[in-house]
Amino acid sequence: LLYERHGEAAAVVQLKDLEVPKLGDCDVHVKMLAAPINPADINMIQGTYPILSPLPAVGGNEGVGEVLEVGHRVTALKPGDWVIPANAGLGTWRTRGVFPEEMLLKVPSDIPVLCAATLSVNPCTAFRLLADFESLVPGDSVIQNAANSGVGQAVIQIARASGIKTINVVRDRPDLPKLVERLMALGADHIVTEEMLRKPEMKDIFKSIPRPRLALNCVGGKSTTEMLRHLQPKGTMVTYGGMAKQPVMVPVSAFIFRDVRLRGFWITQWRKDHVQDQESVAAMMDALCQLIRGGQLTAPACTEVPLQDYRAALEASMKPFVSSKQILLL
Repeated sequence: LLYERHGEAAAVVQLKDLEVPKLGDCDVHVKMLAAPINPADINMIQGTYPILSPLPAVGGNEGVGEVLEVGHRVTALKPGDWVIPANAGLGTWRTRGVFPEEMLLKVPSDIPVLCAATLSVNPCTAFRLLADFESLVPGDSVIQNAANSGVGQAVIQIARASGIKTINVVRDRPDLPKLVERLMALGADHIVTEEMLRKPEMKDIFKSIPRPRLALNCVGGKSTTEMLRHLQPKGTMVTYGGMAKQPVMVPVSAFIFRDVRLRGFWITQWRKDHVQDQESVAAMMDALCQLIRGGQLTAPACTEVPLQDYRAALEASMKPFVSSKQILLL
């Protein structure tokens, strides 16, 4: 799926037949199996993301493929192995590709294909958010907004497996009871709407669990300010997205009297910073694959779409209140 100019995804992305390039000595020929449509993919096509691929570009930053053939200097991969992108910008919305070996990470092929296809962005982001900013111990709590997003669903499950309680903020919607049921089934401890953040009932939650030391924000605007009120003194709020396209507003008192910390996180930058530290990357991937094998981490709610129906999938991924991730089957 190729785009030659930036613009609205459904308008500029086209399905094209291209020749598969020749296999170089250090290259790997991959048959792509499945690739999701993420908000960052859409932003790259629109031309609004901090990293952009040179045009014409193939869409998609995430997915899983099977190795068909390797160049004779490739040592870490062999035919039959499953691989995911090592970095953003690979262009995963394609049936076949030839990539340099260092652009791929091997993953176990005994995990479900949809888990592998959605492994490198959301679960990795969730893992780092929970690990890198506060040293959380069993019994601690975190609060997060957009709890039904891909990252939100992964945070709930990873926290649950570590004995950490989650307070999950979602937007009010027509099918709220259904969403609540689904997030509870993933292991959410408490689910509140953005409106409830201001209500006295929030105090009831903190009778049974401590106030959170960590808040995870991917929305911005008013709901973020409200979420911050519930953070413990000296707690940290990490912003990793801005779905509301509104700034984060913080009362001065939160800084002076509660000494809260505001941080940011971008998984693409984390990967760049850890290029020389493959041990950290491998440890994270191992931990996530173990959770998947143990049934403690599942793929986000997905809608599987054949490649030729890509336009409908792109349009569906832009609709509000959609908790289901569109996955292209290649």
